[in-house]
Amino acid sequence: MEQQKSETKTKKKFNLAALFAPTDMTEGSPGKRIVAFAIPMLIGNIAQQLYNTVDSIVVGRYVGDNALAAVGSASPILNLLLVLFVGISVGASIMVSQYFGAKQREELSGSIGCSITLTAISSVIIMVVAPFVVRPLLRLLNTPDSIMDWCASYLIILFVGIAGMAYYNILSGILRGLGDSVSALVYLLVATVLNIALDILFVASFRMGVAGVALATAIAQAVSAIMCMFKLANMKEIFDLKLHYLKPGKKHTTDMIRLGLPSGFTQAIFSMAMIVVQSLTNSFGEMFIAANVIIMRVDGFAMMPNFSFGTAMTTYAGQNVGARKYDRVEKGAKEGTVIAAAVSAVITGLILIFGKYLMGIFTETGELVKLSMHLMRILAVGYIAMAVTQCLSGVMRGAGDTMTPMWISLITTVAIRVPLAYGIAWMTRTPELPNGRNECVFISLLCSWVLGALITLIFYKKGAWKKRALEN
Repeated sequence: MEQQKSETKTKKKFNLAALFAPTDMTEGSPGKRIVAFAIPMLIGNIAQQLYNTVDSIVVGRYVGDNALAAVGSASPILNLLLVLFVGISVGASIMVSQYFGAKQREELSGSIGCSITLTAISSVIIMVVAPFVVRPLLRLLNTPDSIMDWCASYLIILFVGIAGMAYYNILSGILRGLGDSVSALVYLLVATVLNIALDILFVASFRMGVAGVALATAIAQAVSAIMCMFKLANMKEIFDLKLHYLKPGKKHTTDMIRLGLPSGFTQAIFSMAMIVVQSLTNSFGEMFIAANVIIMRVDGFAMMPNFSFGTAMTTYAGQNVGARKYDRVEKGAKEGTVIAAAVSAVITGLILIFGKYLMGIFTETGELVKLSMHLMRILAVGYIAMAVTQCLSGVMRGAGDTMTPMWISLITTVAIRVPLAYGIAWMTRTPELPNGRNECVFISLLCSWVLGALITLIFYKKGAWKKRALEN
């Protein structure tokens, strides 16, 4: 009897350890592996979204609708100046997953060390440059004077404390590349709870306003980054985190730039397009800006399954390409995309049914809730289309083809969304609506999502990513 208890206890310990261990996605059912890997990331994305959502709720409730608009107007600039980290994160994740799948310990250690050093260099660049460009960029956006100071203080605090945000995103990407999506989730949940507590303390108790929200986010992100670093430092059975690996080698640096630059460049172009569209959004006034913020917060929840499955597909494809199991990549791509689209459809349906209650959390202004819900309905179908785009783009990136998703993003964002938004606004101008109908911002976004899914499907079927995989 005692022996049986002992065995049961040992089994539980083993299962718990296995939960936080790297996952080999080159074996077992593709669909089950992808779902098991995506679920912790989905929960983590919910927690990540809570960062922004709680910021908006606390600011909207305790400071006002204009402060809510300020936080939203700052987002495009924040995204623009984070492009360096996007490139490092994507490049590191692909390299780590491929080296892990190929069981190449030396190369794996070098790629992880290289990404840590490049993140430090990028953080210093952002910390120095950002405070000087924040206000000029806000003026370029036609940011209303009523929210200018709030926007500037919010951004400057976040950029001065950028290292925590950068390292969490890079290191959690490395953990996911190793197949460990659970550890990153746990650290993010801890940081989310801390962020919520600090939001309430700084804004509700200390009356620090928008600056308090930024400070709370910076501190919470730094805590999650420290936990990720501690986890990686103790994964000695998988790779070595020694001093000489921190020196960026030519091969690893070149490969990381080659793989990550297209994604970073895509994010830069996307952010620039968002800045151009934000200028149009700002022309519709504070009420529409605040509605846009609310929708983007709810949009974050609707997009979560898409981003989660997209990242899962990158890791899955990377590991299987590293292991030279190409047929398995295609099977997983099909199963993963179908599952992602189904999950996205369910979540979108729930948001359409209960969205007005969710939006009511941000503000007590009934007119603002009604406007937000009207605009949200325009985007609904697009979330299912984005499931296809994210999953198939994830497969292509995991196989080492980061250029094709980049070009597709550029076409849909620059050539379709921006001209369409301004075109619809221009065509719908009236004496009562001198800037046109505000729905143009969301109709253009829906069109770019749907066309993006069709183009991505076509290029996935053409199979250039397979040739790229064979070259690795």
